[in-house]
Amino acid sequence: MSKEIGRLLSHVLRHAPERLGIMLDANGWTSVDELIAKARKAEFKIDRALLEETVSTNDKQRFTLSEDRQRIRAAQGHSVPVDLGLDPSEPPLRLFHGTARTNLDAIFAEGLKAGRRQHVHLSMDEDTARRVGERHGKPVILCIDTKRMRDDGLTFLRADNGVWLTESVPPQYLGF
Repeated sequence: MSKEIGRLLSHVLRHAPERLGIMLDANGWTSVDELIAKARKAEFKIDRALLEETVSTNDKQRFTLSEDRQRIRAAQGHSVPVDLGLDPSEPPLRLFHGTARTNLDAIFAEGLKAGRRQHVHLSMDEDTARRVGERHGKPVILCIDTKRMRDDGLTFLRADNGVWLTESVPPQYLGF
């Protein structure tokens, strides 16, 4: 049941809050009580304990509860406009991005773009990037020269779950 609730939370907190009739504030937060009530009305079997279990056991730590545990939001991955309130951070010298081999020509021509999302997502390690790439086909791991990007004035954010975010990665910063 937790996976079904995880999929629901991912969908409504990142892409379609209107599916349940909830509102996200400017920073992506919504009321836990309202979310549970509206999910139940939509015939999802959820209560606070299941929601908290889903948040704590989600393999990608996609969700964040506020300190008082009264609000919830997605940590990253939004296609709806939100300001996560993250301050620019200095990333490690290298970050990684997993993709499918079939995407390489476009990526090396145009760079990494956010697409329907607000940010490009980058991983701290190659294994995580490989798992992401496997979802799209035969995986390829790209290495991002974050030091050069920072030196050239591009910014990085670190989401609550440790995923690194940036607006785009121009092709000159990409390698293997």
